[in-house]
Amino acid sequence: MIDIIRQRRSIRKFTEKTVDNEKLKLLQEAALRSPASKNANAWEFVFVQDMELIQGLAASKPFGSKFLETAPLAVVVAADDTKTEAWVEDCSVASIFLQMTAQSLGLGSCWVQIHGREHSEGLNAESYVQSLLGIPSNLKVLSIIAIGYPVKERQAKDAADLQWEKIHLNKFTDRSE
Repeated sequence: MIDIIRQRRSIRKFTEKTVDNEKLKLLQEAALRSPASKNANAWEFVFVQDMELIQGLAASKPFGSKFLETAPLAVVVAADDTKTEAWVEDCSVASIFLQMTAQSLGLGSCWVQIHGREHSEGLNAESYVQSLLGIPSNLKVLSIIAIGYPVKERQAKDAADLQWEKIHLNKFTDRSE
C-alpha cells in the first residue's frame, strides 16, 4: 500500500482510452467497501462514462473542474446527510478509496471538490451536478473523482521533500519560534 501512496499524484490530463469493464467493476467494489461511520453506508456513487455528461461535469464550477473534459470516467460521490452526521468524512474516505484503487490499476485520478463550491451567481456546484445527473436533492454531492489513463506519468515526490516538520511526537511542538 505504501508504494501506491508514494506513486499517487493528481492527474489532470487523460488519454482517450476508456476504462475497461474489469477495472470499472473493481473501482465500484472499492467504493462499496469503503468504511462508513456506524456502518451507515449513506454514500451513493454515480459512475459517468457518457462524454456529453462528463463535459457537463467539467463545467460544474468556474475553476478546477475543466480538466474533467478529458477524463473517460467521472465518479460522483454523494450521500444522504440524514443517515449520518459524518457524511462528509464517509464520502471523503470513499473518494480516497477510489483514487488509491485507480492508482493500483494503472489509472490516474484527481479529486474535484463540489460541496461548498459555487457554479455561478446564485447556483452552487452541488445543485448544478444534482440537476445534470438527476441526483435527488436529499443527497449531498461531495466530490467528483476523475479517472483515466494519464497522458504522462508524474514523478513521485521524494521523501526528503515531504513536510516532516508537520509531524509531532506525543505533543504538538510549535516550530515557528
